[in-house]
Amino acid sequence: MNPSDVTPASSLIPRTVASSQSEMTEIVLPNDTNVLGNLLGGRLMHFIDMTGAMAAYRHARTYMVTASMDHIDFIRPVHLGDLVILRSSVNRAFTTSMEVGVKAWTEAPQTGELLHVASAFLVFVAIDKEGRRVRVPEVIPETAEEQRHYADALLRREHREAEHARRKQEKLAHAPLEDAAAAEPPAQ
Repeated sequence: MNPSDVTPASSLIPRTVASSQSEMTEIVLPNDTNVLGNLLGGRLMHFIDMTGAMAAYRHARTYMVTASMDHIDFIRPVHLGDLVILRSSVNRAFTTSMEVGVKAWTEAPQTGELLHVASAFLVFVAIDKEGRRVRVPEVIPETAEEQRHYADALLRREHREAEHARRKQEKLAHAPLEDAAAAEPPAQ
């Protein structure tokens, strides 16, 4: 194994939330919009994913892959010509994954007024060059809000794991029925 492929021990030093926060600003152009002149939801999701990945990368200092977009709320439309400002923070780190929260605002170009337009939670997994999972540093929440996000991230993780286990059980319960249906000869 090449030593450059191993996560350095120094990168596992716990980091504050503030040390990896990221911000991205985009202007909504015509090819980003639907026929009504509003930003496409998929394009906003792309912006959210990119901004979240920046915070995850800054926190772990290694390659990151998006494992899930756990939750997203589209609050109001974003219009052609608006600026979209996205900010991301690592809410909590687990062994090889982390939850990142992203908030998006729109800035009206004429007034500078900021309106909250979307929020999302994403899970990123840290990997090495061969795609193997690597450990990530712990997060140090400093403010009351960061501590709340830290605690809530664990609850969301527990919910995701319970839902995954439920779906797995459901799939196993239906497997014999699916196998029996596949074995039946076609109706004549």
